[in-house]
Amino acid sequence: MKRSDINGAIRRMEKLIADYRFALPPFLHWTPAEWAAAGHEYDEIRDNMLGWDVTDFGMGRFGELGLTLITLRNGNPKNARYTKTYAEKLLMIEEGQRLPMHFHWHKMEDIINRGGGDLVFRLYTAADDGSLSDAEVAIDSDGRRYTVAAGQPIVLRAGESITLYPKYYHEATIAPGTGTALLGEVSMCNDDNTDNRFLDRFPRFPKIEEDEAPYRLLCNEYPQARD
Repeated sequence: MKRSDINGAIRRMEKLIADYRFALPPFLHWTPAEWAAAGHEYDEIRDNMLGWDVTDFGMGRFGELGLTLITLRNGNPKNARYTKTYAEKLLMIEEGQRLPMHFHWHKMEDIINRGGGDLVFRLYTAADDGSLSDAEVAIDSDGRRYTVAAGQPIVLRAGESITLYPKYYHEATIAPGTGTALLGEVSMCNDDNTDNRFLDRFPRFPKIEEDEAPYRLLCNEYPQARD
């Protein structure tokens, strides 16, 4: 993925967030030079991968298969220093993009459409061999519980949400003609290195072609703290 595409996606998400009058923590506006000067007092950000995250899942088709997001807060069960049991994210899915089919081994999460386009989910439970089960899927959405057929489209309009349980395969797109969506995620602690299971085995983070300087550093690019 080209650095210029990453920079462009971050700028578009910054504008979208500003349009919805959502204020971001200061560190999300830092330049690479400011990160180079940051000391150990910011280790929570580094250790728990808070910050910007742009990915094409290693496929080189960001306009079709991609996601831009921010991890605002996150705990870390593998490090006793960090005792938060929860995480929070903002996500941007642009019209034409798809979040590929995957589940989480341990994380339970709520996805909330905070504004913009209609979000379309397809859900399946995972079979014992990791494939898609054809069993009906129980849905919890804004206080309502119901069931749908495996893979049936579920549309979340602005303000609506859905709960995704561990081993619930999920894929998301934007309904054509409805525009970019700003999403919220409230969840258990997030671990993108070990807790994701993609149906088609996509890599989580992209390989980056440095065709221009970084605008913001991504959450897996922070330099070590200065002594």
